[in-house]
Amino acid sequence: MTMDRPNIPLNALRTFEVAARQGSFTNAAVELCVTQAAVSHQILRLEDQLGIKLFHRTPKGLLLTSEAEALLPVLTSSFDRIGGVLDRFLDGRYQETLNVGVVTTFAVGWLVDQLPGFEQRYPGISIRLFTNNNRVDIAREGLDLAIRYGHGRWPGLTAQPLMETPLTPLCSPSLACRLDGPDALAHQVLLRSYRSDEWPIWFQEAGAKCPKLDGPVFDSSIAMAELTAKSMGVALLPYSMFQAQLADGRLTRPFDVEIATGRYWVTRLASKEVSAAAMAFESWLAETAQ
Repeated sequence: MTMDRPNIPLNALRTFEVAARQGSFTNAAVELCVTQAAVSHQILRLEDQLGIKLFHRTPKGLLLTSEAEALLPVLTSSFDRIGGVLDRFLDGRYQETLNVGVVTTFAVGWLVDQLPGFEQRYPGISIRLFTNNNRVDIAREGLDLAIRYGHGRWPGLTAQPLMETPLTPLCSPSLACRLDGPDALAHQVLLRSYRSDEWPIWFQEAGAKCPKLDGPVFDSSIAMAELTAKSMGVALLPYSMFQAQLADGRLTRPFDVEIATGRYWVTRLASKEVSAAAMAFESWLAETAQ
């Protein structure tokens, strides 16, 4: 049966969807804030218009016919999508939400403080952050964009550079007093990230011999910073992401030597059409990170 779209019985379809989901005309009436008679009338009208039976009435309640079972998931999905779009209209404006995965260090050390500037410029775009430790699957996690650290080459992704954040040793002020040169680090606990080449590269740049590395390994710069602030070791960290801790004296930078092993990038799926909102956020990130 072909039906002109202007004649789609939306009220009746909505009533059917609620009744089928609730399994009861009475419960449907409560959800819809109408009488049970009104629900029954809408269902009869829909059955008459479609020329099919939608419910079998049994002592245990309503049972869906095969036709109703085919119709229900389509309606539920459609109404959910309509509701999702309507939820985006706030104060008369269309509100679009971007789901953005971001390395926790970058989120805490830079992005969160900058976001009010984006929100002021683009009041119709809402940013929802999902933090991670640089391991992210954009497609599987349903993300629009992901900010990550590395070399910028990830299969299936486009990557736009944001900022380079050199690494340098950070530690507590009390521990720094015992460091009269890079060689003194051999007598300290050296906290390590999962990127095992960082300390050897730093010692080479500092002109010192790299000691045996047997300190604990972390996948979080935030965790390493907390431990170093408690004098539990020295960590190679992106010092620009820990300006607050350096400013309040919880951390200090004992040496000027720094190394660059990567940078932060904003990435997205190359196979997915980019939305205007995502393009706006990418451009703002690149501009603000300069």
